[in-house]
Amino acid sequence: MKFLTAREIYKELNSIDWTKNKGAIEFHMAEIRSIVKTKDIIGFVLQNWLKDYFDKNKIYYRKPKNTQTFPDFYLSNRDDEYLLEIKTFNYQRTPGFDIANFESYCESIAIDSFRLDADYLIFSYYIDDYGYIEIKNIWLKKIWEIAGTSSRYPLKTQVKRNVIYNIRPNTAFQYGRKSTFNTKEDFLEALYLTLESYRGSDHAKQWLKNANDNIQSMLLKRIRY
Repeated sequence: MKFLTAREIYKELNSIDWTKNKGAIEFHMAEIRSIVKTKDIIGFVLQNWLKDYFDKNKIYYRKPKNTQTFPDFYLSNRDDEYLLEIKTFNYQRTPGFDIANFESYCESIAIDSFRLDADYLIFSYYIDDYGYIEIKNIWLKKIWEIAGTSSRYPLKTQVKRNVIYNIRPNTAFQYGRKSTFNTKEDFLEALYLTLESYRGSDHAKQWLKNANDNIQSMLLKRIRY
């Protein structure tokens, strides 16, 4: 097995001529072959395809014991480095995937700040009327490069009935424009200020107090109590 970084995997994937390597989701039962045309499962299928790609090319990876937890893949034999998340969206629309659950993400990076440096491999795809899928573009980004802001909160989030559920992406990376946040510190400040607005100042300060020294040192340079 060979150890590759997310950047090296990204370069390998971009060397594929996707116009000549279209795919389809097929279901076989009782001698019937059916092409699945729904977009709902494409993200899951591409993630599973990537696992098979790693296997075929003898690229080292590990999956979490609980496949529903972060990250999708570990690219090393350690749990605190080279974390890879996979995201997908229809290239005819703006990115609408969930980056992470807001509350869970806040809690997790307060304990394991290394998660901030995870890589996000993002696929945009096109599916035609016959169910054939073509990869249109691939990006490799950090969370602060794909997160955005909104008129309601400093961090763009999915809000239903005044409850924040998920962190949502910006549209800038799709068009090669400058990201909302230039640095990890910009993103963390937006995260803190969103917590402050959503849960109150005491909650945000407690979160910062509970956070490890790495996050505190980055945020305390910016936030004045």
